[in-house]
This record gives sequence, C-alpha cells and structure tokens, in this order.
Amino acid sequence: MRILFHLPLSPFSRKVRLALGEKRIPFDLRTERVWERREEFLAMNPAGTVPVLTEENGLAIADSAAICEYLDEAYPDIPLIGRTLAERAEVRRLVCWFDNKFHAEVCRNLYHERHMKRLMGRGNPDAAAIRAGYQNLKPHLEYLGWLAESRPWLAGPNLSLADLAAAAQLSVLDFIGDVDWSLNDAAKEWYARVKSRPAFRPLLADRVSGMTPPDHYVDLDF
Repeated sequence: MRILFHLPLSPFSRKVRLALGEKRIPFDLRTERVWERREEFLAMNPAGTVPVLTEENGLAIADSAAICEYLDEAYPDIPLIGRTLAERAEVRRLVCWFDNKFHAEVCRNLYHERHMKRLMGRGNPDAAAIRAGYQNLKPHLEYLGWLAESRPWLAGPNLSLADLAAAAQLSVLDFIGDVDWSLNDAAKEWYARVKSRPAFRPLLADRVSGMTPPDHYVDLDF
C-alpha cells in the first residue's frame, strides 16, 4: 500500500496530500513524530523530515519537491506542473516562492515559533520572530492577491502545484488562527476556491491534540 509519512500541520506534507488528492491517487497516512528519530524512518530519509512517500514496490521518496515531481511524471493524466514550458517554469517559480520565501518569512516564524518549539521541547518562542511573521504576512497576501486577480489560478489558466503549495502553507496558519483574511479580499476568495475542492476536505478534518482550530477553518464560506 502507498503510504505518506507526515505530520498533520506540516505544510510540505499538506502540499503532497493535496497533490495526491488532486491526482486521485489512493494512499494511507502515517503520522511520523520526527523528533523521536525512529531508525526505520531515518533509513528512508536520513534528513529525518516529513513528508516521505513509499510506493507499493518499496520505493521511498523524501522531500515534498521530489515527491511532487515524481507524482507528475509517474501519474501524468492530471498534470500539476503545467502543460507548456512557460507554464512549468512559472509553476516551479511560485512553488519555490511559497516553499522557501513564504515559509521562511511567515509560516516558520509563526507556526514553528509558537507551536513546534513547545512540541519538540526546544525552548521558548522568539517574540521578534513572531512579530516578523505577522509583519511579513501582509505583503505576501498582497502578492498572492495580485496573482489571483491577474490569472484564473496563481500560475496561469489551470490549477497547479503553485496553488497547492500556497494553500498548504496558509492552511497551517489558518488552523492556528494566524491569518487575518481582511487584509486582502482577492487572496481570501482564491483560498476559498481551493478550500472548496474535494482534495482539501481531509485537511479540514485534521485535528491536533491540544489545539483547536477557529470555527472558520472548516467553513467553506468563511
């Protein structure tokens, strides 16, 4: 059976879950507490990070970028990395933007500092990092909103991995109530469209011990 090793609020795990859902590829989820550094897991991914996807033939693929590229090559019927060279370049650019720039400037400063440090026993939150995360969120939402107003989807005419990467990061922040959706109506409308897709439903059902998402998290008309 195909298995995705994940953490419920890992944005990179969520990106892969959305890609698998959009491609209608069946899989089982297995929560991996990476801080325990389980030997069997480290054998699959020495970096000790999620997500890791294992195929029925025993193939293990680590890192969300590698997994998503693999999925688009192995299951091409529903492409998520674009249909033309130009589309594929733009999808990859935006995936890199949200996986790296948005994550470093916003998601890591908020989710990691406020929650993961406590969970992993790695000290107290950095107040300066949290402030920076909130400050950085506004310009990122403005850019996302500009993309959403300029194109049918973020990278062009079709839903792509760029939309899934952005939605995965924002869904984590939305779960912990850290997104002020009044900052940009276009970004909010785009997120509502992605959130309403069938592939997103399992993410809305996620629950984490000791954390309760805001009521609007599961509301498709928030």
